[in-house]
Amino acid sequence: MPIDLRSDTVTRPTPEMLAAMASAEVGDDVFGDDPTVIRLEKLAASLLDKEAGIFVPSGTQSNLCALLTHCQRGDEYLVGQSAHVYLFEGGGGAVFGGIQPQPIDQEEDGTLDLEKLASLVKPDNFHYARTRLLCLENTTWGKVLPMEYLAKARQFADEHGLALHLDGARILNAAIALGKPAADIAKPFDSVSLCLSKGLGAPVGSVLVGSADFIKQAKRWRKMLGGGMRQSGLLAAAGIHALENHVERLAEDHQNASLLAEGLAALEHIQVDPVQTNMVFATIDDAKLPALLDHLKRQKILAAGYTGEKVRLVTHLGITAVDIETALAAFAEGLA
Repeated sequence: MPIDLRSDTVTRPTPEMLAAMASAEVGDDVFGDDPTVIRLEKLAASLLDKEAGIFVPSGTQSNLCALLTHCQRGDEYLVGQSAHVYLFEGGGGAVFGGIQPQPIDQEEDGTLDLEKLASLVKPDNFHYARTRLLCLENTTWGKVLPMEYLAKARQFADEHGLALHLDGARILNAAIALGKPAADIAKPFDSVSLCLSKGLGAPVGSVLVGSADFIKQAKRWRKMLGGGMRQSGLLAAAGIHALENHVERLAEDHQNASLLAEGLAALEHIQVDPVQTNMVFATIDDAKLPALLDHLKRQKILAAGYTGEKVRLVTHLGITAVDIETALAAFAEGLA
């Protein structure tokens, strides 16, 4: 098996997770009677201290349901220039909802400058799109948004009459890194998307949480987007197992990422960005990068390219400390 550091989406279900899926009690979730889906939605909502949740096939659909529920046609949302919901989700809000994104460059720590955002909130004038929503992401490129910033973002949203959505695909990585309950991170937000198929290791799915009224409307959008599944308790069982068994172990991924970063930083021709969670970004000398990537591929070390000369390496439950040692040796050989 290759050592796959491209993303934490490449995880495989553990034997225990597969057993939970095989024994799942199911119904028809479109009719609202799949007991395992219901249990997952309640579990996720409780974990993030929200009233209700909805199980969807992907994080992209979860964020899109949130956009479509918060905004009407002709509205806009404020979002980071490199945020997943803006950059990597196919422009779904614009395509399906007529919702205009208003992107802004993110700061070095992953936050959005609130003073700059204030200048982008449109006045109440028919010449402009109506600014309705602020979207944040946590973690964002492996960085954890500070708790004090989240409180300020809530205050900003209230002052400007905006809803506040969190793409919390990796919110549990943020919670582990901060040593705080995930509910504390989710508290300022009207809605939160939680991904089950990244570091948590489930094969499929996300849960969108919010108020009961919000989730009722989101279910209408899920159906329209083709996300109404039937005996999806088979998939929900994997999510339940992940939330009950794979949260605390995220700390292992963070430790492995730190080991990887420290080892890479000791090599010549490479610079490593500070690491907070399970993502390592390394800048490689231009002259060395092509040969290095070829060498890693031959050694079955899979890495994802980023912008320019940076390489992204992501740890997850399929990566062990021994794998980190093997990867570091391959990097050293490839750079020599």
